[in-house]
Amino acid sequence: MSADTVPETDRGTGAHRPDADWGTVTGWGRTAPTGALLVRPRTYEEAAVAVRDCGARGGIARGLGRAYGDAAQNAGGAVLDMTALDRVHAIDADGGTVLCDAGVSLHRLMEVLLPLGWFVPVTPGTRYVTVGGAVGADIHGKNHHVSGSFARHVLSLELLTADGTVRTVVPGTPLFDATAGGMGLTGVILTATLRLQPVETSLMSVDTERATDLDDLMARLTATDHRYRYSVAWIDLLARGRATGRAVLTRGDHAPLDALPARSRARRAPLAFRTSRLPAAPDLVPDGLLGRTTVGLFNEVWYRKAPRFSRGRLQRISTFFHPLDGVPHWNRVYGRGGFVQYQFVVGTGREEALRRIVRRLSARRCPSFLAVLKRFGEADPGWLSFPVPGWTLALDVPAGLPGLGALLDELDEEVAGAGGRVYLAKDSRLRPDLLASMYPRLDDFRALRAELDPRGVFVSDLARRLAL
Repeated sequence: MSADTVPETDRGTGAHRPDADWGTVTGWGRTAPTGALLVRPRTYEEAAVAVRDCGARGGIARGLGRAYGDAAQNAGGAVLDMTALDRVHAIDADGGTVLCDAGVSLHRLMEVLLPLGWFVPVTPGTRYVTVGGAVGADIHGKNHHVSGSFARHVLSLELLTADGTVRTVVPGTPLFDATAGGMGLTGVILTATLRLQPVETSLMSVDTERATDLDDLMARLTATDHRYRYSVAWIDLLARGRATGRAVLTRGDHAPLDALPARSRARRAPLAFRTSRLPAAPDLVPDGLLGRTTVGLFNEVWYRKAPRFSRGRLQRISTFFHPLDGVPHWNRVYGRGGFVQYQFVVGTGREEALRRIVRRLSARRCPSFLAVLKRFGEADPGWLSFPVPGWTLALDVPAGLPGLGALLDELDEEVAGAGGRVYLAKDSRLRPDLLASMYPRLDDFRALRAELDPRGVFVSDLARRLAL
């Protein structure tokens, strides 16, 4: 350990200075790495020291680095790695709540909570996100149409603000609404108290069916989504003609105990949290491997192998919610150039905008094998929270795809024109002039942030790029 990384006592508070060294930070898409001072607080006191000592370029909290773009980067400034603050403090196994540090991952919560008959209220496509990151991005999952986003299940937060104060923040207050979805720009979340989802088993009962095109898919979702807690559709964006938007629709709920086969391993340990793990993706995947031909072949196989219609198949939680987590460093498969994940939402009644976008992506032969469509329910209270009632499409594309920037700029205009928005937790290239039309509470957010943090202590590459 070099001299500048040895912890030393802070004379003002008695707290130790956290370990820190310079390094390169990037999002999960690996598209825009920047250098920053990586600070690793191990206590709340060290986090306060880190915030106080951020310097002219400020600081931003970071969890497990699963934001796709530049939300948890800070070029030339400090990045606070919060993963060492990862304690589960208290579980109310009767009432269904948990108090934990912001650095606890959803994976860890599942390990602890599932044997007690509880599940996290909302999970995205990976369980390797921290609770602090889940609040800061106000993440959503396959159950938004039923349960809303993550912050809807937060009972209280402890937030370290720019003046060094630790504030208790509760729903229904301006500071809570600015923090939920605020991308870490109101302060450093230290702890959260969450309301949980009761379950009888750690398995899912899953229904799967094929949709022949986009209209068929939307009709199925509109007619029957209310029957399911979780719902998601994989879309083939390379299909054209009458098959444009063909999809595999997967929906389900937590399996009840009586759905498990008698005398099976699952019945003997119904709440065991089991996961699978494949070899890590290599770090030397050549750029261009995931082109139209490769992705087209994958999409054809994926669509054809899906059952036309199946009901009640049992799956592990990890298989249903987080299939990519079984491949460590799966983001490497896009090559050294990285990839862009683009996610937008358009409201109910704006389906024609969604159709135009899907047709445009299909006509451009956009090589995405991770394209998913979901329906959102009621909007969440966070001023910068992403979901609004309607339709959301997320797709991954190699960053080096010719003409990608111009294509996504066109899609931004289409989305904004339809009253929709782009998800900030996945964004890496949105133009700032479109932001206010997408997020009507943006001025409120900026005003509260200016009042709470007049020196601009909390800042990120995302915040600078979009003038948040």
